[in-house]
Amino acid sequence: MKQFWAFVKIEFYHIFRDKRTMLILLGMPVIQIVLFGFAISTELKNSRVGVLDPVSDRTTRRIVERLDENRYFDVVCYLHDSQEIEDAFRQGKVDVVVQFSPDFENNLYHTGNAGLQLVVDATDPNTATMAANYAQGVMATALQEEGQAQVAIQTHLLFNPQMKSAYNFVPGVMGLILMLICAMMTAVSIVREKETGTMEVLLVSPIRSVFIILAKAVPYLVLSGINLTTILLLSVYVLHVPVAGSLLLLAFLSFLLIAVALALGLFVSCLVDNQVAAMLISGMVLMMPVMLLSGMIFPTESMPVVLQWLSDIIPAKWYILAVKKVMIEGLGLVAVWKEIIILSVMAVALIVLSLVKFKDRLE
Repeated sequence: MKQFWAFVKIEFYHIFRDKRTMLILLGMPVIQIVLFGFAISTELKNSRVGVLDPVSDRTTRRIVERLDENRYFDVVCYLHDSQEIEDAFRQGKVDVVVQFSPDFENNLYHTGNAGLQLVVDATDPNTATMAANYAQGVMATALQEEGQAQVAIQTHLLFNPQMKSAYNFVPGVMGLILMLICAMMTAVSIVREKETGTMEVLLVSPIRSVFIILAKAVPYLVLSGINLTTILLLSVYVLHVPVAGSLLLLAFLSFLLIAVALALGLFVSCLVDNQVAAMLISGMVLMMPVMLLSGMIFPTESMPVVLQWLSDIIPAKWYILAVKKVMIEGLGLVAVWKEIIILSVMAVALIVLSLVKFKDRLE
């Protein structure tokens, strides 16, 4: 029995000595419960509301006040005509627009022809459905308080009138696939050279070490381009998700994310010395944040502020936002300049960090 406990004691020593094992055993459960507990939320929070009210009478003001008082909505702007509605959505100013017909109060009490329309961004069908249902409930309650419960509230779904879920998950899947494949394959490829001892042989060749590392990333850049083409073809011809904007701009955004992922894979390869560790970091550690914090499945607006800040450092978040604008909403370069700059800065920063780290390890 003493021998048994001696072996148990030795095994504990081995575990405690390995920091990576301790991180996986004790750190990952904490990270997972925090992310899953706070990031996975089906509640609608802080949905931005725009109001188009030609007359602004007492009844319309009462309805708008009820919306603004509700914890699910924030009235952020007032529009002047119907031409501004789609522009407000395309510029990312609003999530919902409440449109009152002219002379709403007079028609409500005298003619019975008062018109009330709810315009919702349906690029994310689940969020659009919740926003429409919540807003209709709030406005119906406000109308009942006015003694007018018979007003029909019309709902107009913008960008995705058929409410196809593919419109939402295709940009997310594109970001997930490109991030994981590029980062994982690049990291594993370079670490494999370290494990087999061929990296040292390559580094003593006449070619500079920087070009050796970059050369190993080029094949994955080409293969990622093939993956991108396949994804787009399946999206358009099988899932029937149209490319409403510029295909060239969409390709540029995708290759920008690929560059970020390749640089991230290169950085991971500089931190670890075996393929298992590279697979764990590139696969498990990247997959969960990308799926939960990028807006791929759950809207980041519904998350706590700390997780919203954390989501800002995930490249896939900015890629998914840009792809939705270009692919679904049909916007151009002006609408995605912010995402392009952020992804470019991330790519440059990761490449510089990787090359510096690689140089340090050589020395």
